[in-house]
Amino acid sequence: MKITSPCVVSLVWRLEDTQGALIDELAEPVEFFFGGDDLLAKVEDALLDQEIGFQDQLHLEPEHAFGDYDSALVFFEERTVLPELMEVGMQFDGVPEGAATQGMPNNVVYTVTEVYPSHVVLDGNHALAGIALRLDLTVRGVRKATASEIEAGSVNQMDISVLSGSNAGPAPGTSIH
Repeated sequence: MKITSPCVVSLVWRLEDTQGALIDELAEPVEFFFGGDDLLAKVEDALLDQEIGFQDQLHLEPEHAFGDYDSALVFFEERTVLPELMEVGMQFDGVPEGAATQGMPNNVVYTVTEVYPSHVVLDGNHALAGIALRLDLTVRGVRKATASEIEAGSVNQMDISVLSGSNAGPAPGTSIH
């Protein structure tokens, strides 16, 4: 079966920055919805009309991956308006309730990047924003998408992959969707 939208592809890959530092690796096949929200557009472009066994090495510039780093998505917030047990890596879906900072987009996931006694630093950039990437991928399977997958535009394995277009995620070296 050729890869066409909508379908589900099983992939393995190795994702590195351009210096060769490992960011993410899928050694066992994982399913992704092709033609929806699970994969970056450049990855889908490479997979279109391919079959099981297809291999490719992609170079993804930031604009084709997670975008350029936007310093306007970083802000300081008073420690007192945030939960008492605050640590680096915690995430907030939108600006935290009670935040004093105005004008920040609320449709962004903010990650705590620094914690100080009086304030914290929140960053709405994806952890891989501004980074060019190298991706070695192999197609291990292709199947028809189910009706629920087509409706959702996703296979819904939300904790698996860094290759979606979502704006937030953990530091490089951990897998996210």
